[in-house]
Amino acid sequence: MTGHAECKLRTELPKIFKVSRVAIEAKGHKSIFLSGTLDSKPGQFIMVWLPGVEEKPMAVSEVGAEEFAFCYHTLGPFTQACDKLKPGDKIGIRGPYGNGFGIREHAMVVGGGVGMSSVSTLIDALSNPLIINGARDKEHLLYLERFKGKQMTVCTDDGSAGKKEFTTDALKEALDANPNIRMVYTCGPELMMKKVVELCNERMVDCEASVERYMKCGFGVCGNCLIDDRIICTEGPVFSGLRLKEMQEFGTFARLKTGKKVPLSEYYGKA
Repeated sequence: MTGHAECKLRTELPKIFKVSRVAIEAKGHKSIFLSGTLDSKPGQFIMVWLPGVEEKPMAVSEVGAEEFAFCYHTLGPFTQACDKLKPGDKIGIRGPYGNGFGIREHAMVVGGGVGMSSVSTLIDALSNPLIINGARDKEHLLYLERFKGKQMTVCTDDGSAGKKEFTTDALKEALDANPNIRMVYTCGPELMMKKVVELCNERMVDCEASVERYMKCGFGVCGNCLIDDRIICTEGPVFSGLRLKEMQEFGTFARLKTGKKVPLSEYYGKA
């Protein structure tokens, strides 16, 4: 039409992959491995489609020559359906999507709970990073064997493994003891990440955080994953600490499936 910009509708269909194996990673946490290859950068995510159930975003937790994986924490109907998957089953995958982590030297990685799955391929890509791995208790810690031999500090809320402290306390101690740390990466509960970002900004240490929101499309159409005016699925999910400092809804508000903006506590209770 003359005088009007041409409008192109973007449509993407899932590619079907076969489940190669299922691994129990921790209490309530499993990894689904899929046969095939995926050209993914650390920090990117995929849209996982279970026919007849739903489609959800999942971090890419492992990438190999013949298979790749995502790790999840069993909570709602979607992850309960994932629990029923077995080798040979087929599911749909779209992606990978989003902006990932930048690879830097002299780095520390702070993971909390299932957030460790979002930084796991980053740890694989980094050169000898310091790692803080935190969870509520010993049973919920991820990847202790996978990253055995690396410089890892373990902390739990109840002291059942490692130090009885929060990941942010461990980070403060690590920054005090290692002034050569130039980059901190993090993923986990949002209030934890907010404290990590604030601590890094105060100390003028570069930081990148992987932010979680409910994503319906994965490529910026639905607007459900907004934080302020930032579209998380395309501009994120990884943001710098300085950018997150400007995002007033970070650590405060999120949007439900309906798009309604609610306090973060309500989002995590219903997402």
